[in-house]
Amino acid sequence: MPARRESFGRRESLGDEEKSVSYVGDVTIRERIAHFTWTWFTLTMSTGGISNLINVQPHKFNGQTTIGKTIFIFFIVMLVFNFTMITLRFIMNPGALKSSLSHPTESLFFPCMWLSLAVLLMNIQAFGVPSSGPWLITTLRVLFWIYLACTLTMAVGHYHVLFSAGKHMSIHSMTPSWILPVFPVMLSGSIASSISSSQPYEERLTVIVAGVSCQGLGFLISLIMMALYLGRLMADGLPAPKLRPGMFMAVGPPSFTALALIGMSNNIPQGYAYFAEHPMARDVLQPLALVFSIFIWLFAFFFFGIALVACLQGIKELYWSLICWAFVFPNTGFAIATITIGNQLNSEGIRWVGSIMTILLVAVWLFNLAMQVRAVHNKTMLWPGKDEDRDELRHKKA
Repeated sequence: MPARRESFGRRESLGDEEKSVSYVGDVTIRERIAHFTWTWFTLTMSTGGISNLINVQPHKFNGQTTIGKTIFIFFIVMLVFNFTMITLRFIMNPGALKSSLSHPTESLFFPCMWLSLAVLLMNIQAFGVPSSGPWLITTLRVLFWIYLACTLTMAVGHYHVLFSAGKHMSIHSMTPSWILPVFPVMLSGSIASSISSSQPYEERLTVIVAGVSCQGLGFLISLIMMALYLGRLMADGLPAPKLRPGMFMAVGPPSFTALALIGMSNNIPQGYAYFAEHPMARDVLQPLALVFSIFIWLFAFFFFGIALVACLQGIKELYWSLICWAFVFPNTGFAIATITIGNQLNSEGIRWVGSIMTILLVAVWLFNLAMQVRAVHNKTMLWPGKDEDRDELRHKKA
């Protein structure tokens, strides 16, 4: 009998490819840990995104800060858990680290670890700085520069590995996940927009300039990737239903660019350095940031619509996997960008759109969380042949 996996609508046969890597019998905890992949960090980056989204809600309610902090604490617990598990995997399986970073599928999710660290810094700014001393402000600035240097190096190195690897990926299999290697350095702009508000003037301008530079790098590379992605869709049609949640990743770059530009423009140090010599520059840059953010907001909505329709069309064949966390993280940026634009325009209608998006995203986050626990319990995750290492298992069985 072919292997079967739980879908959203019914149980689905996985076909010959998955049947060839099916595994019979029990496995030990050690063997299950061996299948803990970088994709698990999609859980933490989505959870951190939700706590950040709750923090920026325009319609305040009792317990809002408490709920945001609770989710933030849960995010930290899960982040420590992920680091512990992935470290145990590499310690118990020599060579697994190198294999994971060169694997054509799993390696694309290595940046999710860095994205989790990015939302960690943004949440520390949101929940930690208001109740801490100036030491935390300095610490965040130091961590920002370390993060920027590491992610920029990682982006160049990661793409170099993908370009020079012996097993090249075909343009016909292109998905928005190809953007992920540059996504972490792009989020340096989002971090800068968050932490720059509390930085002293003598440090703030350099943080903002670095943030704008990194945001531009990530957004421009994502535009190139999106051109390839649309060409792939036109030539080969939609991806397989199980991969369609990943289409929401295309929503992220324009969304995070919009919220980052508005945030950084609002935090420009008036009367300092360049802006002391050009006092009108701040008044010009803020409307420009808002206009450009509105300009690319619909770009994000377009890819949101494409992904949503594609997923609804294939929902009967869509089964839950870690890629379904793409329903959450890119769209948290989309919701925050919507709220930010609404605040700038002082539009209550746009703010309510952002609040409704928040409610829906929290519901999806809770659903995903329950499905992940269920998948681990039902042995459709952390199990031989079920994770991103199925090609390695097939090779061993051969």
